[in-house]
Amino acid sequence: MAYKALYNKYRPTTFEEVAGQRAIVRTMKNAISNNKIAHAYLFCGPRGTGKTSMARLFAKALNCEEGLGHQCNHCENCLAMNSSSHPDVIEIDAASNNGVEQVRDLIDKVRYSPIKGKYKIYIIDEVHMMSQGAFNALLKTLEEPPEHVIFILATTEPHKVLPTIVSRCQRYDFAKIDDKDIAEKLEWILNQEGVAYEPAALQCIVTLADGGMRDALSILDQALAYGGNSLKEKDVLDVFGLASSAQKTHLLQLIAANSIVECLALAEEFLSSGIDIKRLSSSLLNILKDCLVYAKTGKKTFLQEASEDEVKTLLATIDPKRANEMIDILLKFQIDAKSVANIRSLFELTLIRLASLFGDAPAVYVAPKVEEPKPVKQPEPIVIEKKPEPVVEAPKPEPKPAAEAEPTGIYSGSKAPDWLFDDKEEESEPEPVPVVDSKPEPTPEPKPEPAPLFEEKKPEPVIPEKKPELKPEPKPDPRPIFEQMAKKEEKTPQKPIMPSGTPVVLDDKTIVEIMVLGSKYKPQRQALFQRWSEISDRRFDPEVGQIAALLGEGRPFCICEQALLVNYNFTRQKDMLNIRENQDALAKLITPILGKPVFIYALDRNDSNRLQTTYFSLKQINQLPNPEDIHLNLPIGGKK
Repeated sequence: MAYKALYNKYRPTTFEEVAGQRAIVRTMKNAISNNKIAHAYLFCGPRGTGKTSMARLFAKALNCEEGLGHQCNHCENCLAMNSSSHPDVIEIDAASNNGVEQVRDLIDKVRYSPIKGKYKIYIIDEVHMMSQGAFNALLKTLEEPPEHVIFILATTEPHKVLPTIVSRCQRYDFAKIDDKDIAEKLEWILNQEGVAYEPAALQCIVTLADGGMRDALSILDQALAYGGNSLKEKDVLDVFGLASSAQKTHLLQLIAANSIVECLALAEEFLSSGIDIKRLSSSLLNILKDCLVYAKTGKKTFLQEASEDEVKTLLATIDPKRANEMIDILLKFQIDAKSVANIRSLFELTLIRLASLFGDAPAVYVAPKVEEPKPVKQPEPIVIEKKPEPVVEAPKPEPKPAAEAEPTGIYSGSKAPDWLFDDKEEESEPEPVPVVDSKPEPTPEPKPEPAPLFEEKKPEPVIPEKKPELKPEPKPDPRPIFEQMAKKEEKTPQKPIMPSGTPVVLDDKTIVEIMVLGSKYKPQRQALFQRWSEISDRRFDPEVGQIAALLGEGRPFCICEQALLVNYNFTRQKDMLNIRENQDALAKLITPILGKPVFIYALDRNDSNRLQTTYFSLKQINQLPNPEDIHLNLPIGGKK
């Protein structure tokens, strides 16, 4: 006979064999004994807590040949239900039968009377997987089924079930099974199997099960397969990558002693033996929680992870305040572990952080003393040896100290060497100092304006300087300055950004065409990157300050002769820039840099990622448009 898993072999056959769920068992018994049987039930709760088993037991109690409420396990109906072959108990997996057609077929069969038993019972498992159409098709039948039909719906996610379905059912919430009930059930099974066991091994299995009876039996099955006909704590720890209670207590003691070297060595031992770091951190949290509870209550009945002796040993070095701080660090580790790639390094850093709560560790590594290098003399004589006879030693005593003391070039404070010029210029002494003095030109002092990126159009007089002397006040005024300022404000008012207006939208095809055209303007794009700070510098400009602040938050994405694409991190900034009423201010702002007005369009991160994927996909299959065939049809501005 084929081997039968423990959770199938020891599935409860009566209400008395159910582990935990006492309230639900009592309610079911009373409903049957008082003949208050509902037409639909909803069993919900975590996995492995007995939902399907309770549904089968309820069906057995309704159809047992000995009478209503009995579960004799000897009659034909009970034996058929134990082997899942009873024709009147239909189990449906909603995960694979979740369509409207399957529900309609079920509804057609509902009207037929039961074959053997008194009731026809439909057990629909994982009912939350049904589609909305299937739910709607089941609604009327679920509300008013025939008298001989009972529906039992089971799910682990009741929030996904339609409220109209839930309102037609009696809902029973299955809680996680208490650790004591799981341990008693496991002891009974081990005694039935004749297996020797260690109590510590049972406690490890109960901790791993986390309130699920089926999980506990599966873990027990695996541990027995590893250890043979015995159950030992070491076998359970080895199979499931766990650390023993003594090892975890020792690790906390090393942390309290600020022994970072020993902590990291023990962590390396844990990792090499295959211990799960996340489970280890959870166990450390539970031990520290036990320390806090025992320190406040002094009762060992509340301890779950550690024994009373271990807790007393830890409390001798870890006070409750430090335990709270360690719990905070471990909780942060569990949060960070969900997103970090290298969990091992994160765990080691967490151990160092925990040990740092108990003081600074002694220095282990001493850096060697590094001798300062001796200063190397500059090879000045080598330069002199190459040209010993130049005029450097005998400077010309020109009687022009006022003009020569002023230069600020490379050779400031002295005259440039004569070997930089030709021999003919040496004799004629073509010093342009008098010319500079007679006509001082300010060209070398201010830095020249950088050339626009598109030089075919140089709109140099973008901001013409208005000479105040050409516009004298026609009438004397006691406060001419304020009137002049008022007039300037009238001429160049602060143009606000339009937060809403007519949106400008480009389709993906047009943006890809702009990217194709922009492939030959990569130097201009790099130059625009370098000059992009000029836009942010104008955020205090009274005329274009607001639009400059908005445009400066973006980054150039692509540029061609007719359009500029700007990338933003947030969609709100993109939408504000892509308003038709803001294009004039944008053109006025970007023209001095580009040398011509272009159409400016903004993208957010999702847009740029999507368009880059489209561009490179078309490029791989040679489906990009030919630049010579592209004729952009832009909504405003930037047209040829």
